[in-house]
Amino acid sequence: MDEFIENMHAPQMAHVSKPAPKFDVETVVKGGEFSRTTLEDYKGTWLVLFFYPLDFTFVCPTEITGFSKRYNEFKALGAEVLGGSTDSVHSHKTWLKELGDLNFPLFSDITRDMSWDYGVLLPEQGIALRGTFIIDPEGILRYALYHDLGVGRSVDETLRVLKALQTGELCPVGWTEGDKTLGKA
Repeated sequence: MDEFIENMHAPQMAHVSKPAPKFDVETVVKGGEFSRTTLEDYKGTWLVLFFYPLDFTFVCPTEITGFSKRYNEFKALGAEVLGGSTDSVHSHKTWLKELGDLNFPLFSDITRDMSWDYGVLLPEQGIALRGTFIIDPEGILRYALYHDLGVGRSVDETLRVLKALQTGELCPVGWTEGDKTLGKA
């Protein structure tokens, strides 16, 4: 693993309010087909991008199926969902036989470049932390959340933050759709 760390490129560095790091990765889509996707493919739409540590683990399937069950809510907000890990597309495809079809693609970051650029890579282990990112239609990173390996994320909170960001206004603590905002951001 030390050689891997030594050979890593300088990260693009994910910073909220700056352009999101670009990516070009292989994916597994509904039906187990392989495809490719890039950040550019999501231009003009909101993107909820999330990383998880590994296929065939305990917490990850709860999150992945949670996002899939709520996919239509993201879609209704003009957002797409893209999840993945450092596992191969072949591992994803095999795992999907257990999980079932998802409503969004799973990406393979087998090179670990994407995880590195988004700041979620644990290089000594070669896996990603749980990271959730919201990218606006212009490709600007608007939200970044990092979790330790053992704690699952909240789909409810991701939806709440997406709705808040889409107001373009200042949203106070605990803001939910329908609440008053504090004016223009």
